[in-house]
Amino acid sequence: MTRIAVIPGDGVGAEVMGPTLRLLQTMNVSVGLGLVFDSFDFGAERYLKTGVALPAGQLETFREDYDAILLGAVGDARIPDGAHARELLLGLRFGLDLYINFRPCRLYAESLCPLKGKHAEQIDFVVFRENTEGQYNGIGGFLKSQTGDEVAISTEVNTRKGVERLVRAAFAWARRKGKRRVALGDKSNAIPAHQLWRRVFQEVAAEYPELEARHLYVDNLALQLVQRPESFEVIVTTNLFGDILTDLGAALVGGLGLGASANLNPDSTPLFEPVHGSAPDLVGQGRVNPMAMFLTAGLMLEELGHGAQAARLERAVARAILQGQVTPDLGGSLSTTEVTEAVLGHLEAPG
Repeated sequence: MTRIAVIPGDGVGAEVMGPTLRLLQTMNVSVGLGLVFDSFDFGAERYLKTGVALPAGQLETFREDYDAILLGAVGDARIPDGAHARELLLGLRFGLDLYINFRPCRLYAESLCPLKGKHAEQIDFVVFRENTEGQYNGIGGFLKSQTGDEVAISTEVNTRKGVERLVRAAFAWARRKGKRRVALGDKSNAIPAHQLWRRVFQEVAAEYPELEARHLYVDNLALQLVQRPESFEVIVTTNLFGDILTDLGAALVGGLGLGASANLNPDSTPLFEPVHGSAPDLVGQGRVNPMAMFLTAGLMLEELGHGAQAARLERAVARAILQGQVTPDLGGSLSTTEVTEAVLGHLEAPG
């Protein structure tokens, strides 16, 4: 038995969780995956009532009793500072020490790419984003707040341990998956602390002589992603830069409606979430794209050892895209429910 903690999230996050669980349950029955789902209402509604996003002791429960966490998008306009989303998402990432943020960027249909002349097979890369350090640690504050002399400070943290374990994970994944190229994106020419990233990258790269290891300043990397995305297979980068580059990557393959991610640590309970937001302007309209959540579920299946079923789910999504069975954000006219039915049909089709 594999226990999955389900946190539906807010807005469209909750709307696409139901269809995703439907797909997973279909696969659960058809091939006997042994998945058991438990739901937790750690969203905005609960926070507005209790002031708590992640209850005391919950991290230990997730760490000890669950094999994975499936999280819908979080965020609610009634909490304008995003406190509950930050407490929940960063609390899980930091509390479970999920130091790898893994985000694939794969083009399924050429029509979805805004670049001229790029074929589907030319854009297929993954980003290993550092997930527990960088500038997302909350270290800093304000001096003379709300005055003309206000000072805002945010401290970036980079440790040898944090950098090395992420870089090693990226190279190990590249070797395991038969990739040929690994690229580092940093800003070591302007941010001295990033020289640590460059040194570690070079040291680890020496242990993988069969792989091409490239160092790029992150601004140049962003430029190259637009001009020659086919030259990238694996990118490893900092927390902040990874957040930015993966949105750029999503734009190359069709938008955030296809953006899946996994938060990983081999020694902890993994967390899986789509990278789109809760999109309050789309709530209740039945036209939100569920495919990012479907692909995220596929990443979960892969991590849980069900690689064949993960590939089966991704093929079903790809077939729906290629046949134009998509929501308006991808140029189609189908509703969330209709897209779900289409993917279910492809999922159950032979081959």
